[in-house]
Amino acid sequence: MSGEQEPEWLDDEEMDAWIQVATALARLPHALDAQLLRDAQLTHFEYEVLAALSEAPDHTLRMSELAEMSYGSLSRLSHVVSRLEKREWVRRYQCPEDGRFTNAVLTAAGWEKVVATAPGYIANVRRLVVDRLTRTQLRQVSAIGRRINDTESGSR
Repeated sequence: MSGEQEPEWLDDEEMDAWIQVATALARLPHALDAQLLRDAQLTHFEYEVLAALSEAPDHTLRMSELAEMSYGSLSRLSHVVSRLEKREWVRRYQCPEDGRFTNAVLTAAGWEKVVATAPGYIANVRRLVVDRLTRTQLRQVSAIGRRINDTESGSR
């Protein structure tokens, strides 16, 4: 394997930062799912879909936009929306502006579900993250998140 370059190994500070991020990435989804499943019989992904629709104009989004917003594949989103349709919280219909697309719309029952679920979800987000940090730390986490999530800037 000659010619392969040795990776630039993480130093102790870099390794600690990575371990903290990786632990949070593993821990938070489980904790968010557990509370939502217990209190609202929803997964975190299902709640994010309902919440995104609740904030959209006319509570409606194209499925492709909703998939991007929820960081899920169109296939995964389609399965989730099917489950939400069975519960009568979402319905799908052909986009009137462009029939190649399908829209998802939050129903009145779906709106009620989001309104009923949001307080417990927010309380859990506060307990898990927000209330553990100072305002300065919250601003730092926001800046760090924006930097990590900035797909335009490339590697550094």
